[in-house]
Order: sequence, then structure tokens, then C-alpha cells
Amino acid sequence: MKITYHSADSRGHADHGWLNTYFSFSFANYYNPERIHFGALRVLNDDTIAPGEGFGTHPHDNMEIITIPLSGDLEHKDSMGNSGVIRRGEIQVMSAGAGIQHSEFNHNKNQELKLFQVWIFPNKRDVEPRYDQISIPDKENELFQIVSPNKDDDGVWIHQDAWFHLGNLTQGWNGNYLFKGNNHGVFAFVIEGKITIDNHKLEKRDALQISETKEFNIRAEKDSRILLIEVPLQIN
Repeated sequence: MKITYHSADSRGHADHGWLNTYFSFSFANYYNPERIHFGALRVLNDDTIAPGEGFGTHPHDNMEIITIPLSGDLEHKDSMGNSGVIRRGEIQVMSAGAGIQHSEFNHNKNQELKLFQVWIFPNKRDVEPRYDQISIPDKENELFQIVSPNKDDDGVWIHQDAWFHLGNLTQGWNGNYLFKGNNHGVFAFVIEGKITIDNHKLEKRDALQISETKEFNIRAEKDSRILLIEVPLQIN
């Protein structure tokens, strides 16, 4: 098993006043040559957006963009004609493909918005752009799937052999994660709480890159929430 540890305080950071953000991988003005991407995982940004503020209309192409609100409400509009609000308990995916433009704002004027935005390199280029938004379950003590490559499977689907799982785990929970693909890696990210993964202790916003194994063990040392992102390590 190959493991690389990312402590929470080793992430990139930018505070623009209206946006306070932490970068797990090189992004914008943060550059770390050892953290460009992890296989097909290109971006995991941990954003806090001030009331009423946000990102004006901007373009994307050839990227799978997944947004997971943690608290507050995200207002979205795009060039495909989609508009709406995404809240905690929901997940949004955009396949930017041949090109889209969109905007993202904090829908509330008196409450911060907290979210994760994840970018995944696609396995097909210049696909027709698409958008989806669904509710995700709030299950306890299991690793439930929220992203997959299969449109008929649980969660949203993307153009990549990647799987995301969330776990809302109570203290003492113990279980194994089994890899879905060959030559894949998992980015295990602790949202809240304290987790042990194969004797590696992780706390809030710590992460591990895990590869060269078929499974690993997870134990919740206290009530915890964890995000697991499995991706191919080789990208075209």
C-alpha cells in the first residue's frame, strides 16, 4: 500500500474577503509541484463564500465539476439555461465538455455558504455539456455512493471511471473500503471528526492519498464525516 499524508494546514490558502478558500491541489495563485493532481482528481477546493457574494459568469471546458454544499445555499446559472439553488443534502455535477459558462453565488444575504468543489479530468473530450442536480441520502454508518461513471447507478454520473462516497460515521464504526477499479487511487478527506485509516490518524480536513492496494480499513474515533474519491491514476 502506498500512502501520502496531507495535513489540513499544508493546503494552499487564499482569503479574498468575500471568499476564504483552501486548496488540496495547485490552483489559481497556489502552486505546489508535488500537488498538481492525484490521477484524474485535479481540484478539491474548500470554499467559504460571504453573504450575497460569488463567482460571476466564467467559462469551463473538458472538466467534470462536482459541487457539494456543506451549509447555506448556492445559486447557479449557466449557458445551458439551467438556474436554481443547491443546498446541503444535494449534489451538483456539470460536464463542461465542449464548453459552458456559469455563475455561482451565495443565495443568502445574511449567511455564509460553505462548499466543496471538485474537478475531475474526463475520459472523453469535447462531449456535449450537461448539468444535473440531485438530493443525496443522509445515511449513518455506511459509505454511500454519490458519484459514479454509470447514469443508472446511485448518485450523479460523470465522464470518468471515478466513484465518490460519503460516510456519516458514529464513534466506533469500523469498515473496509473496496476499490472499484484497477490502478486506481483513493483520496480520503475528513470533513469532520477523527478517523483512523490503516493506523494513520486523521482529523478535520486532513487527507490521505491511497494506492497500490485493493482495500483499506476505516475506523471512526469520534462522530465523523468523510469523503472518499476513487479515481484512475493514469489519465490520457
